[in-house]
Amino acid sequence: MRTFLLLTLSNLFMTFAWYGHLKFWKDVPIWKTILISWGIAFLEYCLMVPANRIGYAEDGLSGFQLKILQEVITITIFVGFAILVLKEKMKWNHAVSFFLVILAVVFAFYDKE
Repeated sequence: MRTFLLLTLSNLFMTFAWYGHLKFWKDVPIWKTILISWGIAFLEYCLMVPANRIGYAEDGLSGFQLKILQEVITITIFVGFAILVLKEKMKWNHAVSFFLVILAVVFAFYDKE
């Protein structure tokens, strides 16, 4: 659970660092935008690195599982950001793509040899 929470929080910062400028800093010069994004991304790293360490060393997740979990969290947060902040509409092909990523998570955690 700690891994999931840390990954979720880190992805909130990451999404804002990578895409927040599309809405909030449109008139800011790109070099300043990069510095602002780096500052925000630092917070993301402060959460992501411990999340991966805890997930791998303490929660027994594999590197593959950590990555696929991180990706589905990233996409989930981005979908919310795109709809709520950027005011974009999700199209059917986006929904199908998202479903396939969730299916990938199911396969990644299905561990029968």
